[in-house]
Amino acid sequence: MTKQERKKAILFFSAIALVFMVGSILTGGGGGEEESIQTVMRDAVMHDVNKVSLFGLKDVNPALISGFIVSGIMIIFALICRIFVIPRFKLVPGKFQLVLETVVGIFDGMAKSNSHINGFLGAYIFAAGSYIFTGTLFELLGVQVMTTGGHPISLPAPMADVNGAIMMGCLSYLVIMSGGIVGNGVKGIGKTLKDFSLPLSLSFRLFGALISGALVTELVYYYTAMSYVVPVIVGVLFTLLHALIQAYVLTMLTSLFYGEVSEKVVKPPKEKKRRGKKRVTVVKEQSA
Repeated sequence: MTKQERKKAILFFSAIALVFMVGSILTGGGGGEEESIQTVMRDAVMHDVNKVSLFGLKDVNPALISGFIVSGIMIIFALICRIFVIPRFKLVPGKFQLVLETVVGIFDGMAKSNSHINGFLGAYIFAAGSYIFTGTLFELLGVQVMTTGGHPISLPAPMADVNGAIMMGCLSYLVIMSGGIVGNGVKGIGKTLKDFSLPLSLSFRLFGALISGALVTELVYYYTAMSYVVPVIVGVLFTLLHALIQAYVLTMLTSLFYGEVSEKVVKPPKEKKRRGKKRVTVVKEQSA
C-alpha cells in the first residue's frame, strides 16, 4: 500500500467516524441513559447489579465466569505445549520456542535473583504473571453473556472483581509463607506474619490498578461525544499497560518477600571468654 492509499484510507475511516459522531449528537442519543453513571460505576466495582447465572445453579459475578474461561484457556494451552510443542524443541530454537524460553527465562531469573530456594517460586510467579496478563487482556475480546436481568454485558477481567484480587493476594502471601517455612522452619512463619498487611497490600494494589482502567473506559463509553473511536484507543492502551505493569509488580513483590523470609538467619558465633588475670591500673591524681 502506497502513502497516498494510506492517506486515503485514514481520511475515509476518519470521515465515517465523524459522521457517526455528528449523527449521534444531532439525534440526541444519550449513550448510556438506561442506567445512571452512578449505577454504571458502582456495578463496575461491586458487580451487584448485573449478575450472571452459573449453569442455572447460582447467580454470580461476571468476573467469576471470566476466571473460569481464562483458567480453561491457560490449561488447554499448557497441555498443548507440553504434549505437542516441548517434545519437538530443537537446539536452534524457532520463533515460538524462542518466545516460550524467553518468557520462562524472565521469571526464572527473577526467582533466582531473589531467593536461593527458587524452584517452586519460579513456577508460581510464572503462573501468576501469566494469569494476570491473560486475564487482563481477556476483556479486550468483549465476550458477551446474558445477565439475569435479560440484557447482554461484556465479561470483565477476572481481577476486576475485588474477590478475585483478594484471593490472588492471599495466595501469594501463602506462597511467601511457605518459603519462610522451607528456609527457616517454624521461625519463618513468624517472619512472614510480621508483614500482616501484605495480603491486603497485594490485593488492593492489583484491584485498584485494574479497576481504574475499567472505570475510565466506562466513563468514555457513557458519554456520546466520546463513544466513537476514543474508547478503542483508551481501552487498548489502559488494558495493555495494566496487564504488563500489574503482572510485573505482583510477581516482583512476591519474589522479593519470598526471598526475604526464606533467607536463613545465621547466628553470630559467641565470643570465647578470655581467661587470665585482670590488670588494674591505678591512676593517681596529682594535686596542683
